Amino acid sequence: MQESSLTEAKIRIEPEPPLLSRLRQMIVGGAVQPGDLLAETALAQEFDISRTPIREALKQLEREGLVEVRARVGTFVRRPTQREIHEMFELKESFEGLAAGLLARRGPVPELEQLRENVARSQQAVDSGDAELYSQLVHEFHSTLVAGADNRKLSEHYDLLMNQLAYHRIVSQTLSLPGRLKNSVGEHQAIIEALTSKDPLAAELVMRRHVAASSQSAAMAALKEAEEQPG
Repeated sequence: MQESSLTEAKIRIEPEPPLLSRLRQMIVGGAVQPGDLLAETALAQEFDISRTPIREALKQLEREGLVEVRARVGTFVRRPTQREIHEMFELKESFEGLAAGLLARRGPVPELEQLRENVARSQQAVDSGDAELYSQLVHEFHSTLVAGADNRKLSEHYDLLMNQLAYHRIVSQTLSLPGRLKNSVGEHQAIIEALTSKDPLAAELVMRRHVAASSQSAAMAALKEAEEQPG
């Protein structure tokens, strides 16, 4: 194997620093909100480490589009603009549409059964009115679908997109809209039926329609949130 190939292999298997993962999860999971200050000194005290690894982790998160550095002010959790959210949902629609088509071609793979189990649990969450559990199941559904496409490059780009979108927070907002909880689980069931039919084009179309509906709900939720803010 050539030296360049060895280097590439090393990059692929090198584990990510735990600190970076924890800070990213704080942002993606909603422990810190858009606009919040991420002070190096406070984070160093919280994690009981020096400021140097904190600074390096924040630089990586800046490259991923999750934080922004304001000169002589500090590092803040980045708040995507409405245009960026719209554009990211357009990419999400393409990525997940492609994933659904690829998964439909694969037939009865384990991920398909996992999706069926997810929908069954989701229906129970809807019946009990557990929006928080359903929000977690939504994330699991979409992640499983993309994993089922068995395309590593698609998964890499999808994960980066979902982190930038802070999807868990958006789902929590959209599920507060009247009727969205029930409609969402129905759309997931339709996706399962399309995947089971092994029709890649039908699966992609149904998936795209679902993401488009989610995008519209996200826009409505953002408008509602803006109207409720004081001032």
